[in-house]
Amino acid sequence: MRLGVNIDHIATLRQARKGHDPDPIAAALLAEMAGAHGITVHLRGDRRHIQDRDVELLRNAISTRLNIEMAVTEEMGRIGSELAPHQVTLVPERPQELTTEGGLDVPSHAAAVHAFVARMHSAGVLVSLFVDPRPEQVHAAKASGADAIEINTGQYAEATGARAAEELKRIAEIARAAAAEGLEVLAGHGLNYVNVIPIVAITEIVELNIGHSIVSRASLVGMDRAVRDMVALLGR
Repeated sequence: MRLGVNIDHIATLRQARKGHDPDPIAAALLAEMAGAHGITVHLRGDRRHIQDRDVELLRNAISTRLNIEMAVTEEMGRIGSELAPHQVTLVPERPQELTTEGGLDVPSHAAAVHAFVARMHSAGVLVSLFVDPRPEQVHAAKASGADAIEINTGQYAEATGARAAEELKRIAEIARAAAAEGLEVLAGHGLNYVNVIPIVAITEIVELNIGHSIVSRASLVGMDRAVRDMVALLGR
């Protein structure tokens, strides 16, 4: 299973002082050397953490896969086309949210998503859709022409006991349905070094994108150790 390391919170710390440190590019390179299979960043409309210069430098600096999360807007369409990363992941975005609060409602934005996907494909960019684990989202993702879905594991990560088991079952069912549709299946949001283990057992999921828990651990033990520990769990 591949690991995409989200380095947004390295940039969050940097932006707290509007300075140069810590450098997200250095963090990305350290993550790669520790075994990460890709780097994920969210280029938000408000630029609260990752900046345009960051994605430009990352595009040329890293040797693995660059995945840029972005909203379905004209500005992001232009950036995605011009920068041409390995992949973009379409996510919903609200200015007041602390982090992404849910999956993209693909059926409600079918025309815009379809057009965005086509634009990215014209630039040679793969497209994943960050969606809640619901059947209608899988069907709409397939109809949009997207290459993959990233299942939102947020509700699973926040749940405990029987509810966590129910959310895990729902994720597994959607992963199977998406794979049957020919979509590559990714997952992420709220995953840590404990709750990731049952997710790893879902064979249809080929990649996890994890940020906050890795960066949090890195603040105590270093990026190399934090990434290696997660890579080891994904290799179980």
